[in-house]
Amino acid sequence: MVDVADVLADYEAEARVLDRLVAELPAGDWARETPAPGWSIAHQIGHLAWTDAVVIDAAAAANGDAAAFAALSAGLQAGTVTIDSGAAELATLPPAELLELWRDGRRRMAASLREVAPGAKLPWFGPPMSPASMATARIMETWAHGQDIADALGATREPSGRLRHIAHLAVRTRNFAFTLHKLSPPDAEFRVELSGPAGEIWAWGPEDAVECVSGTAEDFCLLATQRRHRDDLALTAVGENAEKWLDIVQAFAGPPGEGRRAAVSPEAQA
Repeated sequence: MVDVADVLADYEAEARVLDRLVAELPAGDWARETPAPGWSIAHQIGHLAWTDAVVIDAAAAANGDAAAFAALSAGLQAGTVTIDSGAAELATLPPAELLELWRDGRRRMAASLREVAPGAKLPWFGPPMSPASMATARIMETWAHGQDIADALGATREPSGRLRHIAHLAVRTRNFAFTLHKLSPPDAEFRVELSGPAGEIWAWGPEDAVECVSGTAEDFCLLATQRRHRDDLALTAVGENAEKWLDIVQAFAGPPGEGRRAAVSPEAQA
């Protein structure tokens, strides 16, 4: 069984990486556009802060106080609340205030996951999630939105072993991705072999699987979070179903997004 404390330690490390990217930004740079259409750096941090607050409500519901999460869920279903509106509202805050709100919220969110009763699961917008699974999802979101911010700033982040959490989430949700696209999930498991940042191999699925996916963990995570187009990544699929999966893979809940366009090659620009 995965220890939620261990996953949260990695979450907090990932959050600190992003915090360092934005901590010293001039206020005007928070309005800088990111690769996500219509989202500035402030929207990205606002979204993380908003979602952390939702997790806190979900953790309370897991411990028996369902009112706050139920109200939010009803608002989302009715369309009176949306993910975009949550990010947009917080993006209007002064950057220093937004930064402190995110910092405080992520601390309280982590504490709320540590306090979920043993065996309890958090309600969510898909299947209920264990505290460890929710912490894994927060690593994924923090890394993915951090990538948008890094791209907007022209910054480079060193890949870390924390990518394994994101890759694991994408592998575990393979059938969800097929179902989301109204496709029948394959009966057989795939073999997934990814090279980690230190050159180690992370593997899932049987060694003798007919269909397989391979490449670097960073490229796989960029694809699974829709931060890069498949054509811009060094990933290999063997088998018809594995090929299809790389076209639709996603590590996040909710409907599939539009993803990113392929980068224009120097030859195409000539």
